[in-house]
Amino acid sequence: MPGPEPAGGGPLSLLIRDYLQHMSVERGLSVNTLSAYGRDLRRYQAFLDARGVPDARAITRHDVSAFAQAVASGEDGLSALSPRSAARTVVAVRGLHRFWALEGITEGDPARDVHPPMTGQRLPKAIPVADVVRILESVDTATPSGQRDRALLEFLYSTGARISEAVGLDVDDVSVSEALDGPAVVRLTGKGSKERLVPVGSYAARAVDAYLVRGRPALAAKGKGSPALFLNARGGRLSRQSAWTILKTATERAEVERDVSPHTLRHSFATHLLEGGADVRVVQELLGHASVTTTQVYTLVTADTLREVYAAAHPRARA
Repeated sequence: MPGPEPAGGGPLSLLIRDYLQHMSVERGLSVNTLSAYGRDLRRYQAFLDARGVPDARAITRHDVSAFAQAVASGEDGLSALSPRSAARTVVAVRGLHRFWALEGITEGDPARDVHPPMTGQRLPKAIPVADVVRILESVDTATPSGQRDRALLEFLYSTGARISEAVGLDVDDVSVSEALDGPAVVRLTGKGSKERLVPVGSYAARAVDAYLVRGRPALAAKGKGSPALFLNARGGRLSRQSAWTILKTATERAEVERDVSPHTLRHSFATHLLEGGADVRVVQELLGHASVTTTQVYTLVTADTLREVYAAAHPRARA
């Protein structure tokens, strides 16, 4: 990584570029995350340029606070961001200033006491188990593509994998033969290139095994030897968009009148585990969340279940 700029903080664009390079190398962030950070920080740079801030060392807490307000209101001449996006932008700016302070590029951290706006807590959209089963069983497995579709959807619900993790799998990443001491497992690579092992339930394991034996060879014959687990009709790696279409088609066929996306199956996976008595930290590990706080939002979804159990079991729950 390039060394610190000369006294005065150096050109802001170069310092921001160096920070993004650091984030790419040291934290292994995904291309999409780095792209979002880059957009946020370029907006920050443009805001500082418009205020006549000459370099990094001249930035004050007031500048950072004004920027946080500007992205939320659109006062900088660009589109106002949603509370969630504005919070993400402020987090990116805080990380930038923290890095500059640690590297000695600035003498202090003017963003330290500037906090992201409250975003409110959006509850994950889980669907009932019965609806999940209807969606899974609606897939016609008479064709190679149908066998792939059933395997993909069973896999997503069984593991709670992100759709990008599922379509990014190679055949060697999954073992669907059940071990003597437990279920099959898959190695998933999540955000920050962090790997985790996740059990694969028997329904999903059988569906994936059937696809590997019958469906995938037929699809692979049309391609050029892709190592991908889930293949498209041309024998190449299945895309995220195609996976979404597979789920949408199955949802319509099952006549489930809900807005269902691949991430809905991930939310449902977590919610149903917690309703079944799983520990929140176990679910955290399965989902690949860096913090248990992220996972705890699912406990709010199961509050109705807790109320029902309490009302039925406690002797003085009802008058």
